[in-house]
Amino acid sequence: MSTRGGTFSRRGLLAAAAAVPILAGPPWVSAARSQDDPLPSWNDGAPKRAILDFVGRVSHGSGRDFVVPAERVAVFDNDGTLWAEQPIYFQIAFALDRVKALAPEHPEWKDTQPFKGIIEGDPKAVAASGERGLLQVMAATHAGMTTEAFNGIVADWLKTARHPRFGRPYDSLVYQPMLELLAYLRASGFKTFIVSGGGVEFMRVFAERTYGVPPEQVVGSSGATKFEMRPDGMPVLVKEPKVEFIDDGPGKPSGINRFIGRRPILAFGNSDGDHQMLQWTAAGAGPRFLGLVHHTDAEREFAYDRQSHVGRLDKALDEAERRGWTVVDMQRDWNAVFPPAPRSAR
Repeated sequence: MSTRGGTFSRRGLLAAAAAVPILAGPPWVSAARSQDDPLPSWNDGAPKRAILDFVGRVSHGSGRDFVVPAERVAVFDNDGTLWAEQPIYFQIAFALDRVKALAPEHPEWKDTQPFKGIIEGDPKAVAASGERGLLQVMAATHAGMTTEAFNGIVADWLKTARHPRFGRPYDSLVYQPMLELLAYLRASGFKTFIVSGGGVEFMRVFAERTYGVPPEQVVGSSGATKFEMRPDGMPVLVKEPKVEFIDDGPGKPSGINRFIGRRPILAFGNSDGDHQMLQWTAAGAGPRFLGLVHHTDAEREFAYDRQSHVGRLDKALDEAERRGWTVVDMQRDWNAVFPPAPRSAR
């Protein structure tokens, strides 16, 4: 993993995170919709009109662009597209917190990097350890656990962990406009999938409660597990510190082909890690919709693109402008970013 400039590369972080099945159970966040306006958190502008036009064309049988429901496949990245991703991917925040929680049981970590840097709150020391160090963290804190035990630990973490800037639970920092879009697509006969570099086990639990996307419609990076029969006769799956599949960059089209089996007609992302997914979607025959969320709102969320160490948007933005893909300017095109804060976070 590259650590130029003291930051983790996205691919390196995802490679390490792939071995971690983070599971979350946030409360359902409903997508507020009205009969007249299915996308009330979207300002009236080119992106909203493009979405409404596209969905109308492909879902009405009288037009030449009609697409049968079985082929109305829509895919969405998760980090930075459906929920926030700054200042670090939320899955990584969990892993780092696990080191701190387990530190009393491992006094040797006080003198061993990257554990020492994590315990002391030294991000430069953590970044300097590179991919090997992050994989070491994942292995030390997660390997050997059953999936059920790990799920419980993450669920407990989500009850108390708070975002460093917003002071809200991580699983409440989903984008209200995207919740509305997901609901609108499903109401229009689409099947919505998440295709993300994040850990698939992580997303498969919170995705249904948060986005209405069931586990079988989530594609993500995966780590190896092994089947074991315990002495009491209970079969379990145990996490191993090995990466099985990286669903990022060029891995996304491969993941779509492997786990979905249909080329999407709509794809939404926010970074260069989604570039190939959008290219793959655009290359199909018939009507296509390609969208990018551009983080331009430093006041309500974050503003970043080409130089960001998390969610870098550079080459994909250039191609979007060149090919006329829909670029959603968060500051201009959304009148709300997050749903109202839960009571516990107010």
